[in-house]
Amino acid sequence: MSIFKKVLWAIFSLIGAFAFGIATRIINVSEHVNAIWILIAAICIYIIAYRFYSAFLAAKVVALNDNNRTPAKIFDDGHDYDPTNKWVLFGHHFAAIAGAGPLIGPVLAAQFGYLPGMLWILIGSVMAGSVHDFIILVFSTRRNGKSLAEIAKAEVGPIAGFTAMLATYFIITVALAGLGMVVVKALAHSSWGTFTIGATIPIAILMGFYLRKIRPGKIKEVSIIGVILLILAVVFGKNFQDNPTLAHLLTFDEKTITLLLVTYGLFASILPVWMLLAPRDYLSTYMKIGTIALLALGIIFMRPYIVFPTVTHFASGGGPIIPGPIFPYLFITIACGAISGFHALISTGTTPKMINVESDARVIGYGAMLTEGFVSLMALIAATSLSPGDYFLINSQLPDNILASMGFTADKIRWFEAEIGVALEHRTGGAVTLAVGMANILSGIPGMDKFIAYWYNFALMFEALFILTTIDAGTRVARFIVQEFFGYFYKPLKNYNWTPGLIFTSLFVVFCWGYLIWTGSISTIWPMFGISNQLLAGLALTISTTILIKMKKIRYIWVTLIPMIAMLVITLTTSVMQISYYQTQLQKPNITSLEAFTLNLDTILVAIMALLAIIIVVDNVLKWKRFASEPYKEPVSGGDKSKVPTVALTD
Repeated sequence: MSIFKKVLWAIFSLIGAFAFGIATRIINVSEHVNAIWILIAAICIYIIAYRFYSAFLAAKVVALNDNNRTPAKIFDDGHDYDPTNKWVLFGHHFAAIAGAGPLIGPVLAAQFGYLPGMLWILIGSVMAGSVHDFIILVFSTRRNGKSLAEIAKAEVGPIAGFTAMLATYFIITVALAGLGMVVVKALAHSSWGTFTIGATIPIAILMGFYLRKIRPGKIKEVSIIGVILLILAVVFGKNFQDNPTLAHLLTFDEKTITLLLVTYGLFASILPVWMLLAPRDYLSTYMKIGTIALLALGIIFMRPYIVFPTVTHFASGGGPIIPGPIFPYLFITIACGAISGFHALISTGTTPKMINVESDARVIGYGAMLTEGFVSLMALIAATSLSPGDYFLINSQLPDNILASMGFTADKIRWFEAEIGVALEHRTGGAVTLAVGMANILSGIPGMDKFIAYWYNFALMFEALFILTTIDAGTRVARFIVQEFFGYFYKPLKNYNWTPGLIFTSLFVVFCWGYLIWTGSISTIWPMFGISNQLLAGLALTISTTILIKMKKIRYIWVTLIPMIAMLVITLTTSVMQISYYQTQLQKPNITSLEAFTLNLDTILVAIMALLAIIIVVDNVLKWKRFASEPYKEPVSGGDKSKVPTVALTD
């Protein structure tokens, strides 16, 4: 690197450090923080992290090599294995990993104040989440694109492999139910949202055929067509809402939305990736990144102040939204924005089967996670730029007089209700709070102050679209896991191209997560989602650490070992606390039989996931000393695509 570049990077780093100092109130302690300083600090930190830390990981830790043929090229079948343009695949991967977590989690965690969430997002996404996504993606790409469980079986042993398969399926089912529940809540009784989200399906299919059959390789053309059609879908959606006859056709209750969601998940799991999954996720990414860019633009124009305290008195527990203390509940509430085990399922599921060359894994694995971290910070800013009184009145069940006695007085909520035209009190779950915060900021863009109602509805649709793209990819990954599991008993099921097997396993998957949505609620599913999500991240980091030890990369294992220990301590602690909470709830008088059944089921699921995780970690750690001394050469993709490549020992 030249002297000139070193000076430029030094100046850039100083700007980031100064912005971070103001954002954390190390500088100007007595003043409220302007959100623009959080924006500048995040941009500087993420650019520096990608330029230097991801380059270190790529060159020293995993040693990316474009001479290694990827599974997409070796097994190209036009269905699951399909060499894909780097930016199209970035779009699919980002859309698949960026679900409810980066949007809803920071909004809920704002209860603790803005600073804890901001620090966890910045530090976690750089040092844990992006490392987790990138390294496990590379390891899967070098092993025929196989799942986390198959990698665990080949690299650690049959006990780790079998328990990892059970754990990942339990976890992904709960995760899909948690994500799906948010979509159901967002689209229920919303004809505008249903029309726009539904329109993305035929638009994506058109894009898939255009790129595959009509004009192969014409990415710019299909992108322009897709974006124009998406904008038209958003604009015409308002016509559906304003016309009573049309609105009636697309206004569904939660049960109907659940059935439609299950049907979509089924077809997204079965159809070839180029036909629906990849183009729809690519299209969705334009809306996602475009909306976040607009939000950043709104922050620049509006320059909102963060009126929340750095840390609230709810840090010790007893909050109206999250009853538990800041440790460990902050770290499972903000999941995907800092680190998420669900990403490991995508990084060992659809994405490694579509990577064109190994070097693409850096921008896709590390870069997409940084992008998601940025999304989380935007959500946190949107929530904490509201007054605490408005925030708690929208996002909790406490009446305004109780909140006032706690020091949280409502400010602009009546004005918001008048402008938007809906009641906002006690709309819990985070989605409405985020939509109000986003609408408030986006209306600050010059000429947009009269469109706050439009921005509110647009934000709700944005949230639903954000999450739905995780449902389709997650269902497909779960189908891979089920095929591998049942393939032990009936070998044809391991063949990804066998149509009866695809249909049977896809039906099995959508039934499992669909049943949890049908019978559960956001309050019963979301805590399990947070625990299971972060628990899986700990498992993926454990397996990654084991592989690095086998590769004799002992000097570099800290990159996965430190976040691994942190996630396991956090999630196992939360598991014990959550089981205790369920048991306390069971002791309440007048509890119904259905509520008792749900709480007992939740207790069993959390206990099973924690037990399986302990078995996997112990099985790995007990073998580390032996693995460190045994000769080993990392495999490359090839051979039988239904298996992890045989490990070749060094002389």
